[in-house]
Amino acid sequence: MITTPVFGEFMGTLVLVLLGDGVVANAVLKRSKAEGAGWMVIASGWGFAVMAGVFTAMACGSRDAHINPVVTLGVAIQSGDYSKIAPYWTAQLLGALVGAALVWLHFFPHWRETGDPAAKLGCFCTSPAIRHKAANFGSELIASFVLVLVVGAIFSEATAGSGVAPGLGPYLVGGLVWGIGLSLGGTTGYAINPARDLGPRLAHAILPIAGKGSSDWSYAPIPILGPLAGGALAGFLVRLIQS
Repeated sequence: MITTPVFGEFMGTLVLVLLGDGVVANAVLKRSKAEGAGWMVIASGWGFAVMAGVFTAMACGSRDAHINPVVTLGVAIQSGDYSKIAPYWTAQLLGALVGAALVWLHFFPHWRETGDPAAKLGCFCTSPAIRHKAANFGSELIASFVLVLVVGAIFSEATAGSGVAPGLGPYLVGGLVWGIGLSLGGTTGYAINPARDLGPRLAHAILPIAGKGSSDWSYAPIPILGPLAGGALAGFLVRLIQS
């Protein structure tokens, strides 16, 4: 058996990014049959991607199924146990990198058909609608705060009693991410997950993508630091509420 918590986080994040970046590529790349599908499809696809990633992580050995460094950090702050941060973050980043590489392979002929380098980058990682780093940081912080706070609420004793019904949790978390995308995602593309942004951004930089442009490393700290800050604040709040 190769099912371990670290393997589960790797596989779950791989599936998350494959389906999540995949829906963006589907809607953006030229000559895709879903070209122009729009924000509702993208936000819905990301919600389903989270659901699928959580199920995969659990089946592959991670009962935590964080698939997001922000959730790992928030849970660590709530519990006071920081031992999972390093192994989970590493597995999540690698899973995101591999998932993004699979998106490149899956849509291989479409990169050459698509002339806009920014559209290609958007299939891998996030960028702001209006570039204002303080506001962009705030958007990522707020959205990630909501993510960790509501995940804590979903699985809290007050809400779930002795526990969420088996198999229901991934649907609830997927619905939450769907809602975040619809309500808060339009400003920055709602990374809310440093691995989901950094892993694919690395893939974009490394892979021989036809006609690609810059990987926009000047913006890259925002979807890493903003979500971590939001997750940390929510983790502290949930700890206070539950204490």
